[in-house]
Amino acid sequence: MRIMLGLLLFLMLLFGAVQYNDPDGALWMLIYTIPAVWCGLGLFQRKLFTLKSVKVAYWATVALTVIGVVYFWPITPRFWTKEVWYNVETAREGMGLMIVLCVLLYVRFCVRRPQGKIAEPDYEAQQA
Repeated sequence: MRIMLGLLLFLMLLFGAVQYNDPDGALWMLIYTIPAVWCGLGLFQRKLFTLKSVKVAYWATVALTVIGVVYFWPITPRFWTKEVWYNVETAREGMGLMIVLCVLLYVRFCVRRPQGKIAEPDYEAQQA
C-alpha cells in the first residue's frame, strides 16, 4: 500500500504540473495538489489521521470533491472515450475530479487499518 500511495502522490503532483499552460491552471494545480498532500500524510504521517481535526479536514476535502464531481460531471455523451476527452476540456476536468475522489478514498482505505499489525481477537468480549 505504501508503494501505491507513493505512486499516487507522484501522479497527483505530475497531473498538477502539466496544468501550467492551462488558462485555469492555478485552480487545477491546487485541485491536484490537495490529494497529493493527503497521500503524503498517509505515506509519511499516518498517525495524524487519528486526530479529530485531521479527520474533519479530510472529510471536508472528500465532501468538496464530491460536490466538484457533481458540478463538473461531463455532459458530453461517451465522455470516457478518447475521441471525446482528448478534445473536450470539460470531459477532462470531470474525469480529473473523479480520479481525485478515487485517490482520496484510497488514502482513507490505507490509513484506516493498523500498519503491519494483525488485530488480536478480543477474547473477553467473546466469553461474555
